[in-house]
Amino acid sequence: MRKRNSMKNKSVHMIGTAKLATTAAALCSTALLLMAGPAYAGPPFRTDDPEPVEKGHGEFYLLSTGMRAAGGNSGLLPAIEMNYGPTEDVHLHIIIPLSVFDKPAGGTTQRGYGDTEIGVKYRFVHEDDEGWRPMIGTFPIVVLPTGNENKGLGSGHTQTFIPIWLQKSFGYWTTYGGGGYWINPGTGNKNYWFSGWLLQRKISDSLTLGGEIFHETADTVGGVSNTGYNLGGMYNFTEHDHFLFSAGKGIQHATDTNQFSYYLAYQRTF
Repeated sequence: MRKRNSMKNKSVHMIGTAKLATTAAALCSTALLLMAGPAYAGPPFRTDDPEPVEKGHGEFYLLSTGMRAAGGNSGLLPAIEMNYGPTEDVHLHIIIPLSVFDKPAGGTTQRGYGDTEIGVKYRFVHEDDEGWRPMIGTFPIVVLPTGNENKGLGSGHTQTFIPIWLQKSFGYWTTYGGGGYWINPGTGNKNYWFSGWLLQRKISDSLTLGGEIFHETADTVGGVSNTGYNLGGMYNFTEHDHFLFSAGKGIQHATDTNQFSYYLAYQRTF
């Protein structure tokens, strides 16, 4: 949902669906969900878009994400995301996880600073407004191991995501998606693929609604792949102040990976 303001990131980056049986996997998944601003793309969905913030402009998010699965509950409360466009077709990205929470089933809740996410979005093909050519870009992400691995607040290893994203708009409708490959080092971990696609519609000048479906292969040895969905949108209080929201669950292996997940954020654009 960017005009560009994007609805992620997503990623959020948004809530991950990796198996919560291990706290490190849960944190990695949460970072995925957060990736993501307004007309929209990225936050509040896991699927991202190729559209960068305009040159000289930026986005600020104060956000919370959470997920419940068989292994426990985990999420971010709060985190800060910032995106800035230093030049045409490029924006710089960071997520600062001020307070991560992780509560294994039957265990004690742990809180603290989590793994920091940085990235650069680059659009290399512009959309043809009169034809069928989509916008195409990439958004490499690096997740730095700044969280306490022993407390389940970080993965303990640097993770990297290398995706390709496409987007096309038709009047009030916008669709975007794609996917990429996560490099996920660590004992018991394995590299994995993520893909997703989203459709959204501008309902009014204040409200845009959309839904996504996504799939992720197993990120641990002996783990399971998962498929899920999120429904959400963005409400514009003013030209620069926005509320982003989404919620969803898993479809495949939902008990182990994603019984329920959410994303909530206040966004300020400038």
